[in-house]
Amino acid sequence: MTAVDEEYIEAVLTLVEQVPPGRVTTYGDLARAVGSAGPRQVGRVMALHGDAVPWWRVVHADGRPATCHGGTAVDHLRAEGVAFVDGRRVDLTAARIG
Repeated sequence: MTAVDEEYIEAVLTLVEQVPPGRVTTYGDLARAVGSAGPRQVGRVMALHGDAVPWWRVVHADGRPATCHGGTAVDHLRAEGVAFVDGRRVDLTAARIG
């Protein structure tokens, strides 16, 4: 990866670290906050480098949690008190930061 790529990775991971327990953000929210690329690039960063940050607090735009790590994102989110709608999607109105 180039130096710019490393800066992008660090920017994304720093933002994820700032999401408090019980709250979530989306891949698109992170992409807008970093100011470049899009949600797929954020997803790529999270897939390759996100193990050391609270990756489960990053959800899809429709509230679906990540499916990596054996689908344990739901368990992490529920343990933090995050509300769900229809049992599968995070209630973004209640849990989304920003």
